[in-house]
Amino acid sequence: MDTIESIDYPVVFNETLTQLVNFIEQGNYTRFFILTDEHTGEHCLPLLQSRLEHLNDRYDVIEVSAGEESKNIDFCSGIWKMLIDFSADRHSLMINLGGGVIGDMGGFAASTYKRGIDFVQVPTTLLSQVDASVGGKTGIDFDNLKNIIGTFTSPKAVFIEHAFLETLPSRQILSGYAEMLKHGLIQDAAYWNELKSLGAPLQLPPAELVYQSVAIKNKVVVADPFEKGFRKCLNFGHTIGHAVETYSLQNDDDHLTHGEAVAIGMICEAWLSHKKAGLSLDELNEITEVLNNLYPKYQLEDSCHSVLHGLMKKDKKNQGDEINCTLLHRIGECSIDHICSEEELCESLSYYTNLQLA
Repeated sequence: MDTIESIDYPVVFNETLTQLVNFIEQGNYTRFFILTDEHTGEHCLPLLQSRLEHLNDRYDVIEVSAGEESKNIDFCSGIWKMLIDFSADRHSLMINLGGGVIGDMGGFAASTYKRGIDFVQVPTTLLSQVDASVGGKTGIDFDNLKNIIGTFTSPKAVFIEHAFLETLPSRQILSGYAEMLKHGLIQDAAYWNELKSLGAPLQLPPAELVYQSVAIKNKVVVADPFEKGFRKCLNFGHTIGHAVETYSLQNDDDHLTHGEAVAIGMICEAWLSHKKAGLSLDELNEITEVLNNLYPKYQLEDSCHSVLHGLMKKDKKNQGDEINCTLLHRIGECSIDHICSEEELCESLSYYTNLQLA
């Protein structure tokens, strides 16, 4: 697997940790900081630290609580305060060692501290490797809205180490797998077919399939770095999925993972694609069957449709008051900027709910 060249930074796959250490040594940084949560601190940090023994006096570790609930301004303020306490200057480096929450929040904290210090992403979950680590987006949640505050700031590099994935529970593997399936649905029918042939119960996808997913997303990102047009295709499943994810965060003790919510969103938006964008009934049924068999059922009563619609209305991809979806013409081909009415969106949610009851 070769290094992938993204917008203005490399995505490194080979001899990853060796290349990360070389990057640090060649960067002439005054200090560097490793941002982790308790999970990556336990399972991933020791492997990285074993490569940094000769640099022990040049870095500090900053740990935050794991989970989407931590991706907010209060935890970000804690990171900024730690950087100040550790006397981080503008020639410091932030290493974001973790999943999407660490990458998003660490990137945002670094991009705003003293008007911006360098950072690199070292994603440790399947979701963050195939999705959050590539694209130059940073952000935090605010007022119960996902990623509503953030910047477009590129990391200096992304280092993808497949060994980190071996520490993941199956539920987290499935969460990242949803984004891989999405990449196939929007851009590459052959890739979709290869992924669905893996079947369930799902084992860790081979490194080559992770690489291919990153390559698909990177192609889209390079063509549209600031999400003015084509890059919106990556939002398939996310208009409804983000609303469902937010609803679950607000109402469930054991809330949905990002991938579980996006899988629901992809089923609903595939239904919308059949109604509005020419997706055939056969392909709608295929998408529904694959996703419905892989992901757990979630109770979405009709009574919560208005709440979900209200959350969708606050989505950052909307145009004014109109709710904007990316839809499929066929598996492997999509188009952006489909305006969907409240009635259509609620009908799509009912389609998913009725699948649960079948």
